[in-house]
Amino acid sequence: MRIFGIDPGSLRTGYGCVETNGRRHRLVMCGVLTVPAGAAFPARLQTIHNGLTQLLADVAPDCVAIENLFHARNVRSALVLGHARGVAVLTAVMAGLPVVEYSPAEIKLAVSGYGRAQKAQLGQMVKMLLGLDRIPTPHDAADALAIAICHAHSQSPIAQLHARARGSRRLSSWRHVPLAALHRRQAP
Repeated sequence: MRIFGIDPGSLRTGYGCVETNGRRHRLVMCGVLTVPAGAAFPARLQTIHNGLTQLLADVAPDCVAIENLFHARNVRSALVLGHARGVAVLTAVMAGLPVVEYSPAEIKLAVSGYGRAQKAQLGQMVKMLLGLDRIPTPHDAADALAIAICHAHSQSPIAQLHARARGSRRLSSWRHVPLAALHRRQAP
């Protein structure tokens, strides 16, 4: 499965694509779409749209994972980020791809095991999980890869068991996971 992660921003939009078999992840590509700070806002949004359209066509992912907007320093920042995020979501939908959203805490928890991890910790985990020589730069690219890895981890059999259990009873320990479910193999 190929997962394309997007870390939206109006000046820099991070992107990263990983390929996973459910157990191991491999880097396909990562980087940032940079928009000149002096460009008019509509031109910035068009640059994001055009760049993502080309990248999605080149990579041909199975789905797109994007960070959810949760808060910003001020209202204006939130509105600007919301526009950039909307363009990214629309671009993925126009490419015919399913879009999944994760909060920053969900991403940090899925990748590092700690929902309040710092950017450096998250980058280090991305490096380790993908077997890279160094942390991807700039941090927007590493964040986009973390978003893609988060989705890969949410698709694992254990994560699916936890999700199913939330409907009936909450799993509070590995002792509550049926052994048969742990030994099932997931088809690639």
